[in-house]
Amino acid sequence: MSKRFYLTTAIAYPNGKPHMGHAYEAIASDAIARFKRLDGFDVRFLTGTDEHGLKIAQAARDAGIDPRAYVDGTSQPFIDLDRQLGISFDRFIRTTDDDHKALCQQLWQRMAANGDLYLGRYEGWYSVRDEAYYEEAELVAAVDAAGNPVKLSPQGTPVEWTVEESWFFRLSAYADRLLALYAEHPEFIQPTSRFNEMRAFVAGGLSDLSMSRTSFDWGVPVPGSPGHVMYVWVDALANYLTGAGGLDGEWWPADLHIIGKDVTRFHTIYWPAFLMSAGIALPKTVFGHGFVLNRGVKMSKSDGNVVDPAAMAARFGVDRLRWFLLREVAFGEDGSYSDEAIIERTNADLANGIGNLAQRALSMVAKNLGGAMPAPGPSHGAAALAESLTALTEAYFAAMNALQLHRALEAVMLMVNAANGYFAENAPWSLAKTDTQAMANVLHATLDATRRIVLLVQPFVPDSAGRLLDQLGVAADARQFSDFDAVVATGTQLPAPAGVFPRWSEAA
Repeated sequence: MSKRFYLTTAIAYPNGKPHMGHAYEAIASDAIARFKRLDGFDVRFLTGTDEHGLKIAQAARDAGIDPRAYVDGTSQPFIDLDRQLGISFDRFIRTTDDDHKALCQQLWQRMAANGDLYLGRYEGWYSVRDEAYYEEAELVAAVDAAGNPVKLSPQGTPVEWTVEESWFFRLSAYADRLLALYAEHPEFIQPTSRFNEMRAFVAGGLSDLSMSRTSFDWGVPVPGSPGHVMYVWVDALANYLTGAGGLDGEWWPADLHIIGKDVTRFHTIYWPAFLMSAGIALPKTVFGHGFVLNRGVKMSKSDGNVVDPAAMAARFGVDRLRWFLLREVAFGEDGSYSDEAIIERTNADLANGIGNLAQRALSMVAKNLGGAMPAPGPSHGAAALAESLTALTEAYFAAMNALQLHRALEAVMLMVNAANGYFAENAPWSLAKTDTQAMANVLHATLDATRRIVLLVQPFVPDSAGRLLDQLGVAADARQFSDFDAVVATGTQLPAPAGVFPRWSEAA
């Protein structure tokens, strides 16, 4: 293949169980990876876990076990969830992997050779939970449970005053180059709201960044500096290079980093500055998606509203959960979910929409035509249906290439509505009594419209789409987007129809 696409998620911090935010990011990234593969790209899809840092060291200490043993156990649920959700990653990277640790040291040495690292003393505010440093002006005043004044990070996490020897990166020297990057390549940060936030932050001035810690040893050792381990974000961001095959890896630069909006600064300020320092090409686009909220409220353990995505997928089915999250949540904005919303949306779109369209047409072919694919022929409204499907397919591709996943599914559902409208208007159940040829022509047009629709939904509901394409008689090697016009041959014997999207009820 001549077209290549390298896609990454942010890597998850395994100090707790996976939550819906992890599931959402993985599902969205997987849909993009599958779309690209279906569109003829050779895709490299990377995800994984971020396993160093003070937060992990403290959690392991509290659990009374070695940090490596701790992350060996806590990383596994993330791997298991990805497999359950059908995430088609090519590598699940762990930052404790040997090739990754070696790469981090090579990256460090390149930045040092460029004169961008110097030894100093760090004094400032640090959030262990965020593994992030904050300026005084960024802190939020609050009171603790006892009514005492405290300082919190912009994320609402506790901060502590930290003093230790540290290596620093000359981030301040890169402000102008970063602003030039944003001006010349506005597509580098998406969506626009994140772009504006990051540009304003850099324009306000940058301070040099503390790049090492001496107060703990659970991290990648700084080369030539005993007692220092790298700041966890150096280690974390470098995973994208490891996954690409190294500092000069064949898959670099990345085409797309998919991340949560809360880590946009690390990926669009620190990361490109590190790469500029090391003389390495920059990723093409960083997309910061929004949060997924439980009934409009951000999830937290203290509020008791944290939902286990594995349990959600087991209850509703993987494809129902995938469809809901990508259809309901505008990609790039915050979104909300609830059991009721999942049931309502998937019943409307999958059961009553795609599933009903396919089931009615397939059942009539089985009953009236011996289960054989009818030949194409003229029918009322067929030309208008074909024209509508063509225009909406173009809208789908435009939306996907613009990373507007929800808009792509809106186009799909307009296709479903058009096909259902055509089917209802022609009433093939009535034609079966008066004109079987006309009935067959309507069924062929409906089944071919359904085939085209299901080809497009493969990135979103891969398992269900595969089963439905089987019923439509579509060969396994005719399911790429380049096969849109590969009409199923007349006379192809179709399997007995079986509902792929049954209507959900609470009794289920």
